[in-house]
Amino acid sequence: MWRRTYFLLILVRIYFALSPSYLHPDENFQGPEVVAGRVFSYPVHETWEFTAENPIRSTFPLWLAYGWPMYILRWLWEGFGYGEVAPSVVYWTLRVLMLTLSVVLEDWAIHELVPTRRARRVALLLVASSYVTWTFQTHTFSNSLETLLVSWSLVLIQRIVEDKKRSGVLASSLLGFLVVAGVFNRITFPAFLLVPSLSLLSHFKRKPASLVFITLFAFFTAFIAISIDTAFYTPGEFAFSTLVRSPVITPLNNFLYNSDAANLAKHGIHPRYQHFLVNLPQLLGPATALLFLLRRSHIGPALISALSGIALLSIFPHQEARFLLPAVPLILGSVRLPRASVKFWTSAWILFNVVLGILMGIYHQGGIVPVQMHIAKTNETVTHAFWWKTYSPPIWLLNGKNEELTTVDLMGMKGDKMLEKVKAALPTCRTRKPPKIEGRGAVYLIAPRSAYFLQPYYDRFKREDISLEEVWSYRRHLNLDDMDIADHGFRKTMERVVGDRGLVIWRVIRNCWASPR
Repeated sequence: MWRRTYFLLILVRIYFALSPSYLHPDENFQGPEVVAGRVFSYPVHETWEFTAENPIRSTFPLWLAYGWPMYILRWLWEGFGYGEVAPSVVYWTLRVLMLTLSVVLEDWAIHELVPTRRARRVALLLVASSYVTWTFQTHTFSNSLETLLVSWSLVLIQRIVEDKKRSGVLASSLLGFLVVAGVFNRITFPAFLLVPSLSLLSHFKRKPASLVFITLFAFFTAFIAISIDTAFYTPGEFAFSTLVRSPVITPLNNFLYNSDAANLAKHGIHPRYQHFLVNLPQLLGPATALLFLLRRSHIGPALISALSGIALLSIFPHQEARFLLPAVPLILGSVRLPRASVKFWTSAWILFNVVLGILMGIYHQGGIVPVQMHIAKTNETVTHAFWWKTYSPPIWLLNGKNEELTTVDLMGMKGDKMLEKVKAALPTCRTRKPPKIEGRGAVYLIAPRSAYFLQPYYDRFKREDISLEEVWSYRRHLNLDDMDIADHGFRKTMERVVGDRGLVIWRVIRNCWASPR
């Protein structure tokens, strides 16, 4: 029975992996967009983390995770005579890759970390039925990669400690590699391994060769990572002498940046209890309560890693829920179902994950990627695309159109200020006839349908100076960042946001006949 349930949950994971929800801009801007610009020569947008004087994002894990699949895809695509690879093909290829890594590596790690057969079955079903696995782990987040790196580092530590006869050369070498890859991927990585790694100390006393191989492979991997980052960030031809004169050590830059409270304040300051009292329940739902039912015999390296990691991350005042992704499978692999009310708890668990899965895996900013892919395929010449009340769109999906198209992210700008920006891109009126647009293309405004501020501009005959003509829309889009419950109440806000869900491409037209003389 549990096998059939598990394979059914894999199908659910596949469905969500192939749904174009958009959980956070970082799933593109901190990963695929940067690498795709180098592999396929797509025009891309590199964020400040890659363009700062002291860059804080390493490209080493990006090449490991996304670079080689892109090169293989390009080789196969061009080899079969299909020409250049469309960004949409790359996008879905990476989704399938993350899905595969989740099913194979994440579930395998849980299988290794959970000691007993019965507990292992429960753990696999809990992890496979979590909306975090369906959504975050199938997206290209650095946090998703961190989850795999933490889990497998714990597996290797366990293998090394349990091997009393040999030094565990292979496991030690792999651990040295994974530790460095994890640090270069995210500087939060050591927080989850600091306490569990203490179990290695007694092993090193018996088998010092294990420490030697960990150290050798760690230094070798660090050298490769620093070389790759230095070559990426240094203009012109790369020379190994640059490694001596001015190496780029991105984890160090990242640590120094995040050590400054003023820098963290730019991204949001949260109370110290945010991770434990808000973020963890947001990810685990009913499973949070199971932490209080654990016995001492249930507390193993996986749970210690999760809880100690969360505690260490709570020291830093900037706390986002996705920072805790590595802890989710470790906790779900450690908890035990309640005996007294197992049916009630199971119902609550299913309801929680179905609701969050549909919300985050399908509707959350779900129209951004489809809209970009539509614009990439349209035959109409577009000069400006203004995005309002959405997450920042990934411009690498425009398939080269961003060479002639200017994408402007207006975020949550006030309506009147937004219109000023849009109107400035329109041709001016010289007579009451429509303005001449020779040599100019269309101006698009992409906004949620629930943005009622735009309603007066739907009708060209209401004597507004501009009008909006609907070009295309995507229904499965919710804009949860446009909630005004304090002003309009919960019911009216939900009727607007949910009832009028969807993301719309509007063609902006200047009405010269409505302009004052």
